[in-house]
Amino acid sequence: MNIQEIFEKIYHAAEKCGYEIYVVGGYVRDQLLDKTGKDIDFVVVGDAMKFADQLKKDLHLRNLVRYPRFGTFMTKYYDYELEFVNARSESYSKNSRKPVTKQSDLHSDLSRRDFTINTLAMEIKPGSKETIIDIFNGQQDLKKGIIRTPLDPEQTFMDDPLRMMRAIRFATRFNFTIEDHTYQAISKNKDRLNVVSQERITDEFNKIMLAKRPSVGLELLDETGLLEIFLPEFVETKGVEQKEKYHHKDVFNHTLEVLDNIAKKSDSINL
Repeated sequence: MNIQEIFEKIYHAAEKCGYEIYVVGGYVRDQLLDKTGKDIDFVVVGDAMKFADQLKKDLHLRNLVRYPRFGTFMTKYYDYELEFVNARSESYSKNSRKPVTKQSDLHSDLSRRDFTINTLAMEIKPGSKETIIDIFNGQQDLKKGIIRTPLDPEQTFMDDPLRMMRAIRFATRFNFTIEDHTYQAISKNKDRLNVVSQERITDEFNKIMLAKRPSVGLELLDETGLLEIFLPEFVETKGVEQKEKYHHKDVFNHTLEVLDNIAKKSDSINL
């Protein structure tokens, strides 16, 4: 079954509930970059749990996983990983990156997302052209190669500090530039990373390491001060000279060179 047929089935299930539904985020972004993906996120303007019941019935799903507290459910359908979430707004406390959420409209949902290139939404109504909804000029930032927050970057990173790591990960992956205000806000709020679990930091760090040129991400992590927060041992290798015959860089820069050379040959995170 092709993706258009899947979209049509999902659209009709939402229609039966009286809900609007949109594809959002990474799938839309990657389509515009001529990349194909199997992970697709949807926003449901309505009750996602009620929609889950309808979709399960219409698609004869067995492996549907629900998270009612967050208004989210996930399923695998053919070769696609599908995730659905209520359109929602979020509010955060100072000492946590776990938001309090409430159902909202599409505009509010898109505005809560991390970067403009991830705020893009796509209509999937059968028989009509796939229309891109672009409230925050994400398509323009994609063309220019810019990582920028849709709202004030200070507030964005105060709310969810892990987004600072994500900014660097996307900049590294796509070879994009982090917009000045966004970049400055990362440096200013670097200490906020302390409220994020080591597990989530490690996950983002590993994704940076798996880029084509991991040195780009490592240098950005160092320049913004984030590296000092979670991997100070590596920062301490800066300026440590190597006297051997074939070593002309300090340990820090030599390590970056080795990382890039490995990345050319392998995508093994263990290596």
